[in-house]
Formats: sequence, C-alpha cells, structure tokens
Amino acid sequence: MVKSTYQWAEGANLDDHSKCKHKILREYFRQYLVTRCKLPQQEKFRLAVVDGFAGAGIYGCGSYGSPLIFIEVLKNTLNEINIGRAAQGLKAMEIECFFVFNDAEPEAINLLKTSAAPLLAEIKMTVPQLHIEVEYYTQKFDDAFSEIKAKIHSGSYRNVLFNLDQYSHSHVNLTTIKDIMSSWKSAEIFLTFMIGALLAYASPQKEKDRALGKIPEVSREIHALTQDMESALSKTEWLGRAEKIVFDTLKGFAPFSSPFSINNPDGWRYWFIHFANSYRARQVYNDILHANSSTQAHFGRSGLNMLSYDPAHEGALYLFDDNSRQRAKNELHDDIPRLISEYGDALTVEEFYAAAYNETAAHSDDIHEMMIQNPDVQVLTQAGGERRKANTIRPDDILTIKLQKSMFPLFLKTGIKN
Repeated sequence: MVKSTYQWAEGANLDDHSKCKHKILREYFRQYLVTRCKLPQQEKFRLAVVDGFAGAGIYGCGSYGSPLIFIEVLKNTLNEINIGRAAQGLKAMEIECFFVFNDAEPEAINLLKTSAAPLLAEIKMTVPQLHIEVEYYTQKFDDAFSEIKAKIHSGSYRNVLFNLDQYSHSHVNLTTIKDIMSSWKSAEIFLTFMIGALLAYASPQKEKDRALGKIPEVSREIHALTQDMESALSKTEWLGRAEKIVFDTLKGFAPFSSPFSINNPDGWRYWFIHFANSYRARQVYNDILHANSSTQAHFGRSGLNMLSYDPAHEGALYLFDDNSRQRAKNELHDDIPRLISEYGDALTVEEFYAAAYNETAAHSDDIHEMMIQNPDVQVLTQAGGERRKANTIRPDDILTIKLQKSMFPLFLKTGIKN
C-alpha cells in the first residue's frame, strides 16, 4: 500500500496536482453555497463538510490545505451573499456548518487544530451569522466513517459534502462511497486516487469490494492496456481507455459522476472524481472546469455520450477550453435532437438534464445555445411561447422536435429499422 509522503511538521510540499484540486474545490464550494442560498425567502442553510484525509491545514509554502480552504470560502462567501441580500433589502442569511476533519496521522490533526484556531476565532468575532462546529478524528477514514455518519444524522444535516483526497488509490472502500450517496439525498463527494498506484498495485488476485484497483475485472483491463506504466501515461488513447474503465466502474455509485483526470501533459497520474445525486451539481461542476480550462482532461466525444466513440475514427483530448467547446457545439447539434427523439418528440429541459449530464463534459451555455440554434428543436415555455435566447431557458421549459425536420433520418442514424 502506498503510504503518505507528507512531512507536515517540516512543511509539506504542495504538488501541482494538489494546486489544481484546491482551485477547483475553492471555486466549486463557493458556487455550491451561492446556489444553495439564492432563494430570497431563505434565511438559514445547514450543511456538513467532511474532509476524510485532512492533513495539517497549511503547506510549507504557506498555502492553505483543503480544511482551511473550506473554512475560508465559507466565511467569504457568506459575507458576499449577505452584502447582496442587504442591497435587496433582505434579511441576512445564517449558515450552520458542521465540519469533520479526519487524518490517520495524529501529528497532522494536532497541527491542523493549531492552524485552524485563528481563522475560527476570527469568524466567531466578526461573522455572527456563521455558526461552525468542528470535530477532529485520528483514524483511517473507513474506520471512522460509521461514527461520522451517525454524528451527521444526529445533527439532522441533510446537505453533506465529502472531500476524500486519499494518498493513493486504496484507502476508501467503494462500499463507503455507495453508503454516502445513498444515505443523503443531497450528498456530494470529491474522490482522488493515483493512476500510478492503480497500475502498480492492481491485481486480479485482490479481494473485491475494496477501492478501484482491487476490483478484479478493472485490474485485468488496466493491466491489459500496457506493460510500461510511464510510456502509457503519456498517450491520450490510454487516457480514453482508462477513463472509460473508471466511468464504467463508478457510474453505479451515484446518478452523476465525472470521470475526468487531473491534466498533465507529461502523463495523467491523478484522477479527481465528483459524485453527486443531482444533475444541477454536475452542471455546476462542468461549468467550473470550463472556467479553469486545462485543469482536468477528458478523452472521447465532446457532445453527449462522451465515452461512446470508435477509437479508430473518433475521440480527441477535451481540455475544457475554447477549442474543446467549439467541438462540443458541433456534436451537440446532432446529439440534442437525437436524445429528444429517443424519448418521443418532447420532454422538459429538466428531464433532458437528468438524461444527459452524466455523460457530457459540455458547458451549460453551449448546451443551451445549441438548443436555441438547432433547426430541428424548439424550446417552449409552459405557456406555449417559444424561447429565442439561450440565457432565458428554464428547467420547466419543454423541448420539442419540429414537424418539419432538416436533420438526417433518426431511424437510420440510430440503427433502428422500420
């Protein structure tokens, strides 16, 4: 098993892949809070945040680790929300947050308590609308999970966010992932694992029910990809195949899971996966990745059904940048009416989201733009009026196939015969 290489007391190094993850976490958590606290009638929001591999909170360079990032973003975003509410004449929002910080290394937790104390004290003095409770654990995450779960349930927290930045690939039991996603309707997970460790330690003889590399069928497929780990990690085709294995393995653990790796031109070594029960969470996550282009990487199709492609003729590296977005629009032109037609001739936009978002890397703006521009699709309001601007589309709008279709025959394209 790969052990932690962090030397917290001496000042741990902050690697480039961790910088990428922290930037995504920071921006996603801010948007998560803004999205969940946007109703004018709402005056309180409650959530629990669990950092299962918390570390000491501060790296040798002085940068915050994930526990302090969560606390800082919570403070700053609540202030931002309440400035906006005050401008609208609304009462200030209050947030109650239960933080659980766990690390198997007692030294890391002792240092984290010290590094978190000034920030928590500042919040207590200057942000009276923010109520924070923190509990610290020094166990292996799987061992601590049952107690953590019970604490969250006893506090009646319905919104939960888990950050599981494990040191290798085998510290989080996949049954724990499934347990989290099924225990709370509003649950999300960020899971990290290391591709190098996956290749090095995966074995068909390992037991089932452990983490990704110890599932026999996954192990066999990954070992079949290459005998040379380092050369394989630099091939985009390998990324596509590995991504498909990851997605096929993990898609059953949550309605929405993002199988994107941390981008590294020298090789894709780290996977950073977001699990959610809501299409809206995946929608926000996709948009955050586009705002941080080249942070994560996908290989395959750019439209819907991102991993349904012929490796001999299709597939390209998608880096969430402008070039990738243009390719996505080109594919969405045909993909959108095809998905609608698979359901008949009409469905709501919300139903479209639920059907599409687990298998697309596309930005929500691009999806909406191609709904409006598509000659074979109409976007109708509940009153029957036609939407003409992409930024006005609502989840309760209705997507319909126009009677006069310009597209190629659907039956021929889908392989369905009369």
